[in-house]
Amino acid sequence: MVGAVFFVASSPPSNTSPPAQTFKISTWNMDWLLSTPAQNAPDVPPDIPHRSADDLSALATYAQRLRSDLIGLQEVGDSATLGHLFNPQDYQILLSNDAIAQHTALAVRRGLTIQRNPDVSTLAPDPTAAHHPLRSGLDINVRIGRMTLRVLVVHLKTGCWDNPVSETRYACPILFQQFHALRDWLAERAKNGEPFAIIGDFNRRMTRTDPLFISLNQVTPLLLTTAGRASPCLNGSYFIDHILLGGAAQKWADPNSLRVMTIPQNSTQVLSDHCPVSITLRVPQDAPP
Repeated sequence: MVGAVFFVASSPPSNTSPPAQTFKISTWNMDWLLSTPAQNAPDVPPDIPHRSADDLSALATYAQRLRSDLIGLQEVGDSATLGHLFNPQDYQILLSNDAIAQHTALAVRRGLTIQRNPDVSTLAPDPTAAHHPLRSGLDINVRIGRMTLRVLVVHLKTGCWDNPVSETRYACPILFQQFHALRDWLAERAKNGEPFAIIGDFNRRMTRTDPLFISLNQVTPLLLTTAGRASPCLNGSYFIDHILLGGAAQKWADPNSLRVMTIPQNSTQVLSDHCPVSITLRVPQDAPP
């Protein structure tokens, strides 16, 4: 079976609801999606996935079934390789400007107007790190009918899954520094009154009671769309891939629309060690342009 999708469908909107445009957002870590030459580059770990044309074709099948309007992506090497999954005739493709092997990226359905903002480079405080360089956040505005949504795609430091904020070892100090950078970004969104989403691989099992989530929520109220859920990917572990909504966008989330498309983890094909996580928004269109 290709890509089972979990969670109950949301109820249909009431006939008395204001006009709204549906908009599906996804986040997906591609697990070192690199071109063939890049897979063998000296600065790339030797144990990363090495994909054949058949592997890319299989991944493309999942990407097509996702049918999202906007997909935040992580661990992407270049736009040409990503274009094998998300056809450039159908999607606009953007990558962060980091001079490293893997990037944060976006695939945005053509026909949508986007404006790119400067990368959030404070999420990559040490770009010269020898073994595991960090990634900047990819920051855009996307126009959805008469409304604009600010979107930040992130891929944070791995290794501090649920450690307390007193932890001074492992990757935790770096992750804590990245969350401080997110607080600064959130403060600007709150100041400007913008509807926004932060999507991506947080490498953190965030819950409503996680101190790191609370630190963000203290800046401006957030909807943690994965709260109270365990992912069917990787045998039901807690989510580390999240979609956060803030500002007016909190009210746009279609209740019970959280979805996970499962990717086989023990396949003979080289696919991905993450599964796409999606949420559907109902963006009101009764506001003035």
